[in-house]
Amino acid sequence: MAVPEVPNPTTVRHAFGNVLLVFILLLIGVLAFSIRLFSVIKYESVIHEFDPYFNYRVTQYLVKNGVYDFWNWFDDRTWYPLGRVIGGTVYPGLTLTAGSLWRILNSLNVPLSVETVCVFTAPIFSAFAAWATYLLTKEVKGAGAGLTAAALLAMVPSYISRSVAGSYDNEAVAIFALIFTFYLYIKTLNTGSLFYATLNAIAYFYMVCSWGGYTFIINLIPMHALLCIVTGRYSARLYIAYAPLVILGTLFAALVPVVGFNAVMTSEHFASFLVFIIINVVALVHYIKGSLTPQMFKVAVTLVVSVGLVVGFAVLAVLIALVASSPTGGWSGRSLSLLDPTYASKYIPIIASVSEHQPPTWPSYFMDLNVLAFLVPAGIIACFLPLSDASSFAVLYIVTSVYFSGVMVRLMLVLAPAACIMSGIALSEAFDVFTRSIKFQLPSVTEGPQANAGDSGDVTRSNVVKTESEKSEDSSKEKPSRKSKKKEKENIEKTSVVSRIERRLLVLPLEASVIAILLLVLLGALYVVHCVWAAAEAYSAPSIVLTSRGNDGLHVFDDFREAYAWLSHNTEVDDKVASWWDYGYQTTAMANRTVIVDNNTWNNTHIATVGTAMSSPEKAAWDIFNSLDVKYVLVVFGGLVGYPSDDINKFLWMVRIGGGVFPHIKEPDYLRDGQYRIDSQATPTMLNCLMYKLSYYRFVETDGKGYDRVRQTEIGKKHFKLSHFEEVFTTHHWMVRIYKLKSPRNRIRGKTKKSKSSKFSSKGSRARKNPWH
Repeated sequence: MAVPEVPNPTTVRHAFGNVLLVFILLLIGVLAFSIRLFSVIKYESVIHEFDPYFNYRVTQYLVKNGVYDFWNWFDDRTWYPLGRVIGGTVYPGLTLTAGSLWRILNSLNVPLSVETVCVFTAPIFSAFAAWATYLLTKEVKGAGAGLTAAALLAMVPSYISRSVAGSYDNEAVAIFALIFTFYLYIKTLNTGSLFYATLNAIAYFYMVCSWGGYTFIINLIPMHALLCIVTGRYSARLYIAYAPLVILGTLFAALVPVVGFNAVMTSEHFASFLVFIIINVVALVHYIKGSLTPQMFKVAVTLVVSVGLVVGFAVLAVLIALVASSPTGGWSGRSLSLLDPTYASKYIPIIASVSEHQPPTWPSYFMDLNVLAFLVPAGIIACFLPLSDASSFAVLYIVTSVYFSGVMVRLMLVLAPAACIMSGIALSEAFDVFTRSIKFQLPSVTEGPQANAGDSGDVTRSNVVKTESEKSEDSSKEKPSRKSKKKEKENIEKTSVVSRIERRLLVLPLEASVIAILLLVLLGALYVVHCVWAAAEAYSAPSIVLTSRGNDGLHVFDDFREAYAWLSHNTEVDDKVASWWDYGYQTTAMANRTVIVDNNTWNNTHIATVGTAMSSPEKAAWDIFNSLDVKYVLVVFGGLVGYPSDDINKFLWMVRIGGGVFPHIKEPDYLRDGQYRIDSQATPTMLNCLMYKLSYYRFVETDGKGYDRVRQTEIGKKHFKLSHFEEVFTTHHWMVRIYKLKSPRNRIRGKTKKSKSSKFSSKGSRARKNPWH
């Protein structure tokens, strides 16, 4: 009769740990998804912000017409009369992902609308991003740190701000792709597996399809590879992790139409090629060193270095030629604004005018990161104990992301995963020290004199097992001499003493350890409370539906959708609508009307034309809009309800952008002693420009004084009439106002009027000018 085998306690414990690990990861995924649903619960399932409406419209087209029509889609409803080739100017990752999800769900008989899939894409991928963070942090510092980092990322406000339900923007899937690409790079670096290297290139390809921030990856990884080479940490694993990524990743990136040959022609990618040359030279030197004698090795190294320098200088000359042929040195405007924070404000005001391109304030770090801002330094220190290839990459990631987030507030989103990784490492190491200190000093554990000296029972048992195994091995061999035996004994005793001293230094008093753990738990509770508040209040409101809470209760401002609905039902299908570029995507998607400019901002001259029209007197503005076949003009005004993001507050950017192309528009003409004013002290140029008139037309009728609640002052010009525009619609709270261009006067015919008209014909011909000059 066979004796039943007794299960190994270690195996059972390991299996239970794996089950618990999977369960915790599932809970983290549910947390990441559910905390982003406040916008749907409090408001409704609706697309947020401005850019997501374009992505939603493109996804609708993709689902309806298929992939091939999507690649060749020429959109004639944007940038009239130029139009836009959508397939070649958009990052398709988000659209293809949501379209694929919709098709999969419909094939499984889950009849969800395209809008619903778009609304919930970001929360779904936030769970994937949390799991990817676990995998990345696990490769750096272990599973404990990985679980902590994943839980922190699931709730961090900086990431929530761009991934709430309805935030259907590129970052919804790009942050997951960013973290997962970094994980596969570190996994390849730790294992040296070509399989993971290939997956890394594919993940990078998905990142290129999803967001223009892929250039951060293709510069950070070469920086890390170069750091490893310089510090003497080169290995075959590093070569396997880096070389396939550059070759395959660049080939894959060139397949994306919006990137194309920019993958090899722009300065953002040159660092990866230079480091690729360097790592191949280093690999060749290491190969030769292992194959030749020392004398031959010196000769071969001289030859290899000489050839490498020649090739390097040749490549460098080609790169310099490419850079010199570009007026911006081969860099894009956004990249230059990251390297030089003052570049955009000096040369490209269209980039500087975007609020998310402004540098953040100090309070925004504590709002978006909360306690993580204090834990990051501790995590950096923990990465140096000890320093590995993976931990050095994590340090490099946090350092570079801190810099870029300080230049552009939008890149706080890139900082969030790095801050969560570092904070997870710091918390994990701290809990390890505190729990070990308590464990060493508990009465049930501290048995025997060695326990009192700071040694744990597990360590003692492992030392005993190790000693017994060493004795059995020694007995099977020849007995060593007394001298060697004495020396070995001294080494063992020395090692055990050093280990005991090191562990003793990491043991804290029992009371201090308990208090420290309680404080960490309290810190985590405060972090959770802050994150829930940020998700529920600060970042859940869609910009298209605004709310305000007063003494008489909650007020809902749905003026944007009211205005777009009016345009959709009361204008012709082919009518053109002019507005500032912020509202172009929404106008096209929700009103289905042709716009002059939109949020793509690819043509600075076209945007400057609209800015010039808004900055010009009424007649000159009418001439410009009429030349563009504009039928309606839409302006956003917040003076009645106190909405600060209106066109009057954005007006100086219209002046600057327009003046950058048309020199007759000068910013000082709109300022009184360097101050921007709309009251009685405003300049005549300001009081007579089209934007002022369209915003404040009949505004004095609301309260009899014309008091602007945003600017906190009475307007300067209260009573005036419009001669070339007529008001056709103003929303309930006056937030959106729509005007129609009046038709030009018919020619006056007849002999009696002919002389009168000819009298002024010469004067009119002299006064008639190009509307743009």
